[in-house]
Amino acid sequence: MTITKTLLFIASLASAAALAQQAPSSTGEYYRDYQPEAIIRELKRDAVADDAIMIPMRDGVGLDTNVYRPKNAKGPLPTIFWKTPYNELEMKSGPALNYALAAVRRGYAFVVQNERGRYFSEGNWQILGQPQTDGYDTLTWIAKQAWSNGKVGTLGCSSSAEWQLALAGTHHPALAAMVPMSAGAGIGKVGRFQEQGNWYTGGVPRSLFFVWLYGVDNPLRAQLPLITDPAMHARVSQYNDLSVTKPKVEWTKQIRHLPVDKLLSDLGEPAGTFEQLIDRTPADPAWRQGGLYHEDMGWGVPALWFNSWYDVSIGPNLELFNHARTDGDKNAAPNQYAVVAPIPHCTYWKMGPDTTVGERSMGDTSFDVDGTIFAWFDRWLKADANAWPATTPHVRYFTMGENRWNAADSWPPKEVKSLRMYLRSEGAANSLYGNGRLDLAAPPGSEKPDHFTYDPMNPVQTLGGSDCCNGGLVTPGAYDQRSIEARSDVLVYSSEPLKEAMDVTGFVNAVLKVSSSAKDTDFAVKLVDVLPDGTAYIIADTIFRARYRNGFNKPEMMAPNAVYTIKPTPMTTSTRFDKGHRIRVEVTSSDFPKFVRNLNTGGANESESTGVVANNTIHHAGANASYIELPIMQSKP
Repeated sequence: MTITKTLLFIASLASAAALAQQAPSSTGEYYRDYQPEAIIRELKRDAVADDAIMIPMRDGVGLDTNVYRPKNAKGPLPTIFWKTPYNELEMKSGPALNYALAAVRRGYAFVVQNERGRYFSEGNWQILGQPQTDGYDTLTWIAKQAWSNGKVGTLGCSSSAEWQLALAGTHHPALAAMVPMSAGAGIGKVGRFQEQGNWYTGGVPRSLFFVWLYGVDNPLRAQLPLITDPAMHARVSQYNDLSVTKPKVEWTKQIRHLPVDKLLSDLGEPAGTFEQLIDRTPADPAWRQGGLYHEDMGWGVPALWFNSWYDVSIGPNLELFNHARTDGDKNAAPNQYAVVAPIPHCTYWKMGPDTTVGERSMGDTSFDVDGTIFAWFDRWLKADANAWPATTPHVRYFTMGENRWNAADSWPPKEVKSLRMYLRSEGAANSLYGNGRLDLAAPPGSEKPDHFTYDPMNPVQTLGGSDCCNGGLVTPGAYDQRSIEARSDVLVYSSEPLKEAMDVTGFVNAVLKVSSSAKDTDFAVKLVDVLPDGTAYIIADTIFRARYRNGFNKPEMMAPNAVYTIKPTPMTTSTRFDKGHRIRVEVTSSDFPKFVRNLNTGGANESESTGVVANNTIHHAGANASYIELPIMQSKP
């Protein structure tokens, strides 16, 4: 009997491993090594192409669209739809190039469309491309085509994923499935996250959109005269795509510009999207007017989510994944699946046998990304029930440090239990060389607080972590933080070396008891894995603006030296702190240039040019204990 149970246990472990660990993706099969010219040549051989179709929207605006269908196809086709603000329509660059050919060869029609106001698409551009109208109308157009079987799946990464989220709230009958990849900038408010498309974290503006908008927004764009002949329109679009090349900017200098709201106009740029957004608060009703998804919109689509630990969007994405599983309709809720990789934004196709993220080796991260995507579409667009087995785990995630794919049926996994660790010191946790410690024991009421001085003109520099798309200002990933921890305005709290490995998997919450000499200031928190040789890899980071401690719709200034409770936006990860490693938490008041500096005045921060120095305090005694709550895996499936 004992032998039988043992064999069954081993078999169950093997089965779980098989579900979690995927074979390496085949880059050759999906044509990622091909030059654009080769892709176009193959498409001409295998596909019927309808180039530069102007699909009319409900307001009469035409959106430039290409349709690729397999030659000699029999019967109506399922369709994969890729919508983009980038220059992918004429197959000049980008992942749509590869997926068009892969889709056609698998028996799909593939539709790629430029958002309104981009390249040959008419109208005025806005972030996310009006998914609830333009996205909806395009689905209707696809479903009415003679070559369509009426089922459409949406696909894309970053901007080509984010518009999909609000579309899921429209419950369009043709939308059968979606694959949003790194889609957090499409989320307005969901659960504990009110980041308004990643414009904020904890009420602190992020700089990534400032740089991104300089490259993408073009409010005074040139336009060609109307071309009514479709053949001529298609021809002209091949050599005149209305692309622009803006003057280069030395962003490492420009990002320090004050006031922040003149960051682009002082470069000579015309007023555009940046100026519309920069003065909004996180609770501004205007965020409801664009293409963001908000939690009260409903969810009507089976979705396969691809996310990553070192991406700007990881927290709100997994919060929305959980929301869709509980609040989706009867077909959508049970059919939400997530894959979470240990990589930066939209680099899924670079995973393989030897992956380095930042400065840290993640080992073998191989995962059949494209095979998984097409299996998902085969299930929902071709009604192939065998393509996606019922035993597929709802969550497949990579645990860093363990360097292994794992599987669970929920996020976080049901085996997770919360462990509280307290920030403690003898009153001098300043820098790596201070006496801060992370302890399971709560501090006594007599323990001294930690003080540091935050000067917005000398902010703590960003080094790695979760970010994207900011013109090289920040390189995301796992980087050694010791150069940051050497500063006296960074409080450093480290555990004793672990006697056993500890797996942290889920949402990581910090609670800080703070006071300040300033009316308003920020508090930034970082989770770090310290190796036996002292190397300190960043795992996750967050920040919070003190004025929003009672809610984003209730900003309130601080009274001098009064003690307040700050609960930063949760961090999200899966990482193993190995035996002999230390768990470290850093606390400071800036993380620049990733996040806009708080000038500490209590005023309209983004329109001010002069800051004041803040003397900030972290309390950790008795009723004013500060701590971090770690989601610890108690056992493995």
